[in-house]
Amino acid sequence: MTAHKDGKRFAKKIPVTKMDKNSKIARRGNRGIFNIGKAHVTKMDKNSKIKVYFKDVAGCDETKQEIMEFVHFLKNPKKYEELGAKIPKGALLVGPPGTGKTLLAKATAGESDVPFLSISGSDFMEMFVGVGPSRVRNLFQEARQCAPSIIFIDEIDAIGRARGRGGFSGSNDEQESTLNQLLVEMDGFGTTSGVVVLADKPDIKGREQIFRIYLKRIKLDNDPSFYSQRLAALTPGFAGADIANVCNEAALVAARSEETQVTMLHFEAAIDRIIGLSVVISKLERRTVAYHEAGHAVAGWFLEHAEPLLKVTIVPRGTAALGFAQYVPNENLLMTKEQLFDMTCMTLGGRASEEVLLGKISTGAQNDLEKVTKMTYAQVAVYGFSDKVGLLSFPQREDGFEMTKPYSSKTGAIIDNEVREWISKAYEKTVELIKEHKDHVAQVAELLLQKEVLHQDDLVQVLGQRPFKSSEPTNYDRFKQGFQEEDENRSLETLDEEVVPT
Repeated sequence: MTAHKDGKRFAKKIPVTKMDKNSKIARRGNRGIFNIGKAHVTKMDKNSKIKVYFKDVAGCDETKQEIMEFVHFLKNPKKYEELGAKIPKGALLVGPPGTGKTLLAKATAGESDVPFLSISGSDFMEMFVGVGPSRVRNLFQEARQCAPSIIFIDEIDAIGRARGRGGFSGSNDEQESTLNQLLVEMDGFGTTSGVVVLADKPDIKGREQIFRIYLKRIKLDNDPSFYSQRLAALTPGFAGADIANVCNEAALVAARSEETQVTMLHFEAAIDRIIGLSVVISKLERRTVAYHEAGHAVAGWFLEHAEPLLKVTIVPRGTAALGFAQYVPNENLLMTKEQLFDMTCMTLGGRASEEVLLGKISTGAQNDLEKVTKMTYAQVAVYGFSDKVGLLSFPQREDGFEMTKPYSSKTGAIIDNEVREWISKAYEKTVELIKEHKDHVAQVAELLLQKEVLHQDDLVQVLGQRPFKSSEPTNYDRFKQGFQEEDENRSLETLDEEVVPT
């Protein structure tokens, strides 16, 4: 510093580099350091030719209907305002990955014909304090300038969690401030009145509709409805993204085989590939796996409430599954104690087969034991099936993390003992069943070693017809026969078209 006579102090002159308005930093726009508070928004051009419409979304009719109402609000706001109706501020789409949340948002943009602003939840977060709330304000300011408009925040759980419930070291203040600002901008969006819940997975009818959409793009050897019905029955628990992968993979399998059309064999191979990738195992392991899977197949065959078997294979799928028995579960909303007990026995069939026929057990039943444990704990501690625990229910939190148990240590000990007793009883019954059908298990295992994959028709030849018949059509029946009523209706429509009055 230098001192002057008037007592004032002036800093030494520092050379300053002038920023050219055309420089790279100036052209970075909202990513420059001076614009760090601006939201990185992606705008969808309403005149774009590449759009998604509601007709492209299948398998979630109820949710789609709710979203279509929002589009109607945006197109006809005066109609609702004149009647005194309060237009919802927003909708929250909740569901696992691949269930169609983003697809619905794109369809909303395509149908509404209003400005659509898209941003990811993680884009709000930055290393600087206060950036998150600032970007929220900027986003809504931009949306209001082009109102009516739609804001789509993808993966909002990056900021949207329960307030005041941070980690062990305290809540994340920046994250919570961002969420608070979002709620302020949306004026009460935190209430459940504007919440639309997307189903976890589509049911069989929903899957059939999704398959129809994707099958239209594939060259098939049969009518798309023939495949959509059967593939829907084959893919319980598959989300929309999984179904898209199955259709694409089937086309790839057909192309690799130099085929000109996609057949059912290609779809079955695609489903197997979606489940997991193949690995190589030794002959001894292969034999153990064959007897293990044969135990599952035979146990399920002779248990009344077990799910119908589709196929059993010893073709490895990933490092965890060296073989598997694939069932076609019925999508029941309710299950009885007897059904769950038979399913437990069926799941323990592999372990029992190893013990009875091979005289030794392997680690192959680890996943089976995990399933059985969860299933039995649910019966005892959640569904109130245990007389000793009583009519109490202690469901686990969805995140699986609990600082304290909702019951005493004494009740916990009773639950643990009940679970052990129930699993032991189920295993004893399964061992007796495997001993009774020991020859059948050996025959199925040896046939597996020869063919690697056995379908239900193969098991009928070895085991005879299954002694139990369901009073209602199962998903396996739909797989074999399709949706008979729909097929008959289509054939009647065809006949009506062919009949010409004279």
